[in-house]
Amino acid sequence: MRKIEEARTILKELQVPVKQQSDLCCYVLLAMASIGKRDKWESATNEWIRIHDIIAYTKQIYGVTYAENSRETFRKQAMHHFRNAAFIEDNGMATNSPNYRYRLTDEMLSLLKSFGTASWTDRLTSFLQNHESLVQIYTSKRAMQKMPVQINGEDFTFSPGKHNELQKAIIEKFAPRFAPNCECLYVGDTTEKDLVKNVDKLSGLGFEITLHDKMPDVVLYSEEKNWLYFIESVTSVGPMEPKRIKEIEEMTVGVKAGKIYVTAFLDFKTFKKFSESLAWETEVWIADMPDHMIHLNGDKFLGPRH
Repeated sequence: MRKIEEARTILKELQVPVKQQSDLCCYVLLAMASIGKRDKWESATNEWIRIHDIIAYTKQIYGVTYAENSRETFRKQAMHHFRNAAFIEDNGMATNSPNYRYRLTDEMLSLLKSFGTASWTDRLTSFLQNHESLVQIYTSKRAMQKMPVQINGEDFTFSPGKHNELQKAIIEKFAPRFAPNCECLYVGDTTEKDLVKNVDKLSGLGFEITLHDKMPDVVLYSEEKNWLYFIESVTSVGPMEPKRIKEIEEMTVGVKAGKIYVTAFLDFKTFKKFSESLAWETEVWIADMPDHMIHLNGDKFLGPRH
């Protein structure tokens, strides 16, 4: 077995995510343990080294070249994760210091020395009992970061991220103010595409839903007024521009309910970025000014205030 495959086996058995089983991560492990092509793992060491030394070792011993300016890639793809998993430690210097170094922890060194021997399984079990695996750490972290939201009286969670942060605001702040007593017929999630999707109700209202159609981010329905709110949650792409209106109109040819098109933004700065591309006869809602809307509706709202 080639050394890089042995390193990959070690990382896999230590339950790291697939991204941290890449060739780059394997070479980091080999370089930090100073394991060459014909070395046995029992000869592993844990000297203090820099990322520059890892890149040089990989080129010299394994003939694989990584550019010097890829040091940040090494930090993000390997060093950061290996430190989280207690595989390595640093010397406490500032990260921009020329004296900043990493090394294998003593416990990790002891584990590596046992690879391929009868004691490997026991030491691996002991290591995993004393340290959460990266998969466990990141799964737990993602669960903690999830955002609770109540939709149609039921509890859901959105995955972390600005897009879902805005969708949560639409459900919790926009709907009570501007679409009271509405039912949410559709809302997606960045990791679970159709978090809520009432296909029967959508079809009953005249939607033609196919696999090729991109639903608006949020669809609300007011049975009292027979209004449908099509809302796009915009943090970087996808406002209610003329092309998008046409796409939704094609999906809803059979819909008789009144249609309201809304583009939602987290802040005014993002709104300004897209303001020139927004379609007329649509609405704008900005989450950090939740009590107000911007109406791009010609003379519909023209007149003195009473």
